[in-house]
Amino acid sequence: MAVLIDPPVWPWRGRRWSHLVSDVSYDELHAFVATELGIPRRAFQGDHYDVPDELYEVAVAAGAEPVGGRELLARLVGAGLRLKKRRGAVAG
Repeated sequence: MAVLIDPPVWPWRGRRWSHLVSDVSYDELHAFVATELGIPRRAFQGDHYDVPDELYEVAVAAGAEPVGGRELLARLVGAGLRLKKRRGAVAG
């Protein structure tokens, strides 16, 4: 399993968020999220899930590997699972 999570440093709507990805497959990511975090599939952001700070430790305890944001992105790109941003898309 290679589910990765970056620190909850991304602010949005008064909370801090992490990004959760897999560097193996989207199926692995969806299974982990459904089984371990209970986040609905509709929350999938195309190549990642946004995870609220209160679920960060839950994800790590369940086996997500904590990595920095740059490493997370590099491994996602390296696996060929990173979606290209659309022009005018807002980061998040």
